Amino acid sequence: MARTQSADYAIRREAIVDRAAELFAERGFLGASIADLADALKTSKSLIYHYYDSKEDILFDVMHSHVKALLDAAEAIAAKPLAPEEKLRALTHAFVELYVDAAARQRVLLNELSRLPEEQRKTVVGIQRRLIEIVEKTIAELRPELSGRAALKRPSAMLYFGMINWMHTWLDPEGKAKPQRIADLAVSTFLDGIEKAELP
Repeated sequence: MARTQSADYAIRREAIVDRAAELFAERGFLGASIADLADALKTSKSLIYHYYDSKEDILFDVMHSHVKALLDAAEAIAAKPLAPEEKLRALTHAFVELYVDAAARQRVLLNELSRLPEEQRKTVVGIQRRLIEIVEKTIAELRPELSGRAALKRPSAMLYFGMINWMHTWLDPEGKAKPQRIADLAVSTFLDGIEKAELP
């Protein structure tokens, strides 16, 4: 028999995912139990199981909601008639803003992906690959010769992500260097490098 959904069903699921992201980021997926999550939410395990069948399903929503938000932003920017430099700058600002606003989810994504069941992991990885493809295409527009250099095309995109993916480990959103200034610094550093880099 299908579960009856209350009017605030989606809101309650989001609250579970928000708190789970924080717990998984703090303690690791294996270090945080459903009982811990229930305690943090001041609710019962049975109520959590009303919304989710398993802890892995919660973990999937933590990651999927995050990568989907990144992809939605990236696809919207990719569809705009922007110069490659402007497009990469817009992508970087969007990514950094989402990383800062969802630092716990970003940490969980980077640290706990292997904990997902295979099919769920494939879904998340598929979205990640689409994000990489968007950045690859933008970089190839900056350096057209990369289009025919498959061995360097993906590494160029991964070097870009390497600059920004771990910002949650050191960036203080309330510090003197604001996230968007760091985004500008990152994209300027990458642009100066990619435009002058020798391609072996």
